[in-house]
Amino acid sequence: MSDKGTQDNPFNVLFLCTGNSARSIIAEAVMNRFGAPRFRAFSAGSQPKGAVNPHALALLKSLNYKTEGFRSKSWEEFAQAGAPELDFVFTVCDNAANEVCPVWPGQPMSAHWGVPDPAAAEGSDAVIGQVFADAYRMLQNRINVFVSLPVASIDRLSLQKRLDDIGRMRRDPNAEGAA
Repeated sequence: MSDKGTQDNPFNVLFLCTGNSARSIIAEAVMNRFGAPRFRAFSAGSQPKGAVNPHALALLKSLNYKTEGFRSKSWEEFAQAGAPELDFVFTVCDNAANEVCPVWPGQPMSAHWGVPDPAAAEGSDAVIGQVFADAYRMLQNRINVFVSLPVASIDRLSLQKRLDDIGRMRRDPNAEGAA
């Protein structure tokens, strides 16, 4: 992996969820902001909803993310010829973590970074907005830890342990059980 991680040859990261409408979309946006230029993110779902959750888009817009181009799409797009060769695949929902994923060309490293589903939140717009903000913070914390790793110089076994540890992080990186 030492030749990867540059502006001309970034690591490709795929975030997976079942519906590809909220968590994986948020993770894609966060990684493309905080991981650039070393990382380039994508998102997909095993059973895409066909539309991005409007609360996810509203949250990203409120945080000055560009939201054009986001779409709910199948993970099969990334298993086809001509798809970007993936270096990392992270599941962000428990359902996707338990599904049989397609075979990814290049044998990317993978980990489960489960985040509660904000799209399942009920209540007022304020309550739903807070749940989406919590999911965003959890993903941002994990992604910031990940992008700070010396990915190109760490051995594969040590890197896998770190990826798994990141998945066990709680909302507060200083909380008990945090990586």
